[in-house]
Amino acid sequence: MTDLRQKAEALRRLHAGPRALILANAWDVASARLVEAEGFPAVASSSAGVAFALGYPDGQRISRAEMLDMVRRIARAVRVPVTADVEGGYGTTAQAAAETARGVVAAGAVGLNLEDLADGARLLPVELQVERIQAVRAAGDAAGVPLVINARTDAFGVESIAGAQRTEEAVLRANAYLRAGADCAFVPFVADRTVIARLAREIEGPLNVLGTPDTPPVDELERLGVRRVSLGGGLARAAYGRARRVAVEVKRTGTFESLREGTISYAEMQRLLSG
Repeated sequence: MTDLRQKAEALRRLHAGPRALILANAWDVASARLVEAEGFPAVASSSAGVAFALGYPDGQRISRAEMLDMVRRIARAVRVPVTADVEGGYGTTAQAAAETARGVVAAGAVGLNLEDLADGARLLPVELQVERIQAVRAAGDAAGVPLVINARTDAFGVESIAGAQRTEEAVLRANAYLRAGADCAFVPFVADRTVIARLAREIEGPLNVLGTPDTPPVDELERLGVRRVSLGGGLARAAYGRARRVAVEVKRTGTFESLREGTISYAEMQRLLSG
């Protein structure tokens, strides 16, 4: 486990700067190898991307075993630290979260995302999510790997919380999760500069935001105080969008011009996956 401990500490240090940690989330071995080859210092998996690739909609419809199998494949294929998006931990109890954490370590990853969304529509009680984070921390420590816990709150993603209350709820939850042992607070679905600045100012630890077309550029996010930026399922959806564009052209016009722009050659893919 020495190598995994070292990778975990390396991943943790990446949250301390001097630049924000940028994560282009992968969903299979090829995408993970591409991300690593482009010089990213860590690889994060996309739970949505993995689910799509295996035929599931997003939202914890995939099983823990199937998700962790892809994490294992990714971790074996790259040299950099891997952090796994394991959604809500595949169960709402502390025991379920701990079991998932043990599976993450066994798969060779050294970090994980843990959501506080219960069923796609409501947030877990803060106290329960705190227990789950503590259980994840204890499970990692017992396995000899100080897992880097990215605690996600969906305060901006549920309809039951509106307006300014979303920011207040996100800050309250993020700080509770950080005090429970999380290393970073993930607040997705926020792009407003004023709100991001407030989150960075009031959350007592590194802030992770989701990179979308509406999100400010990385340089500006860094000035606002953001320490981690991830693409989530965006990279996978962009790839599928590209695939659809090619398929539509072939079907409608019988031409193949869409295959020219940005397509990776067969030889390059062979080299990428032969190492």
